[in-house]
Amino acid sequence: MSEPHVTGDDVVRTPSARSLRGLDALNFFLADVRDGLGPYLAIYLIAVRGPDQGWNEATTGLVMTIAGIAGLIAQTPAGALIDRTSSKRAIVIAGAIAVTVSCLILPFISNFYLVAATQSVAGIAGAIFPPALAAITLGVVGPKLFSKRIGRNEGFNHAGNATSAAIAGGTAYFFGPIVVFWLMAVLAALSIGAMLMVPADAIDDDLARGLDQTQVQAKEAGEDEPSGLSILFKNKYLMLFAVLAALFHLSNAAMLTSVGQLLTKLSGKDNATSLIAICIVAAQFVMVPVAVFVGAKADAIGRKPMFLAAFGVLAIRGVLYTVSDIPFYLVGVQLLDGIGAGIYGALFPIVVADLTRGTGRFNVSQGAVATAQSLGAALSATLAGVIIVSAGYSTAFLVLAGIAALGFALYLFAMPETYGYEPERTGSAGGSRDSVTPVAA
Repeated sequence: MSEPHVTGDDVVRTPSARSLRGLDALNFFLADVRDGLGPYLAIYLIAVRGPDQGWNEATTGLVMTIAGIAGLIAQTPAGALIDRTSSKRAIVIAGAIAVTVSCLILPFISNFYLVAATQSVAGIAGAIFPPALAAITLGVVGPKLFSKRIGRNEGFNHAGNATSAAIAGGTAYFFGPIVVFWLMAVLAALSIGAMLMVPADAIDDDLARGLDQTQVQAKEAGEDEPSGLSILFKNKYLMLFAVLAALFHLSNAAMLTSVGQLLTKLSGKDNATSLIAICIVAAQFVMVPVAVFVGAKADAIGRKPMFLAAFGVLAIRGVLYTVSDIPFYLVGVQLLDGIGAGIYGALFPIVVADLTRGTGRFNVSQGAVATAQSLGAALSATLAGVIIVSAGYSTAFLVLAGIAALGFALYLFAMPETYGYEPERTGSAGGSRDSVTPVAA
């Protein structure tokens, strides 16, 4: 069990080796489960079902948008649930089972509405994982070690994605796209085992929701309660960060899916799954050191320079996709996803933690920002699908790159450095005790 001690206003915890190994294993095995079928859904529907059954880029994009919207609606309630519950482990396990069952049903159905329904269930269940993993991590290691540990989490997450994609790519050559369904079932079972490695009493539920030591002591004395939901709307930088998250995913979400569809047309359905797996593996291996670096250096370098790099690399990646349609060139460009998405994934919970420190609304804030993020991702698939059908792949990639450039400019000119940020807190008397002022690192 992790034992806390206090240094100033911060809680420093000493997690057990078992808890830390459990977090490593959980992030590794859950990596492929938390996103459902992801880009494999498009490959399966287009390459296996195909136009004869009514599936093309536009209809596939619509299913992904519907599922994304379902997940979007669930994001904020999922974060609020994680803030309030002490059964975080059970919720993660239930989510893993729900995502897996929803995807395993897919080979047995072909109706558009049934496919959309199953993937919507997967999207709703998947909304649980980001706030739950971040909350469990914060509750186990405490705020002082949070940035570094999040980087490690993301490193194991990307390593898990790379490993599962490599296995899927290698076995799909012999067994076809159906292999991704078998793999997901195995990983779900391993994820449940990993979650059970983290003892329930190792998770401090007050720290897990973003309360600092002063707030914890006040809450225990009955003098103060965590800030209300109004804190989400009073914090203008949290709202701005939500817009930026939406722009990042509006640009990024459809890029890999669109590349997968392009590779399917260029190389045929027999090679598409293996090629997209190579794309995923290539990017994930880059993400591992990037995520670890971000976690280790986020305090020293600052959040803003790193986030600007993520937007910049995303814009460049979109433009480079238009230069050539040689399959291995496209795989090479996909390496840049490892930089952009690697930075974003590691920084997202860190920035939200900055903007909600001491409010007790860390997880519901994650959910709220993730709602905007999911909206961008959901619209991305339909936007790209429609543009591809009407104007071609190059135009779609250039539009996605332009959205990333817009995000870069907005972050540069409107978003402050969030390291040291002091959010507004509302006490039991209703008064404001801290100003909404970002403090320089």
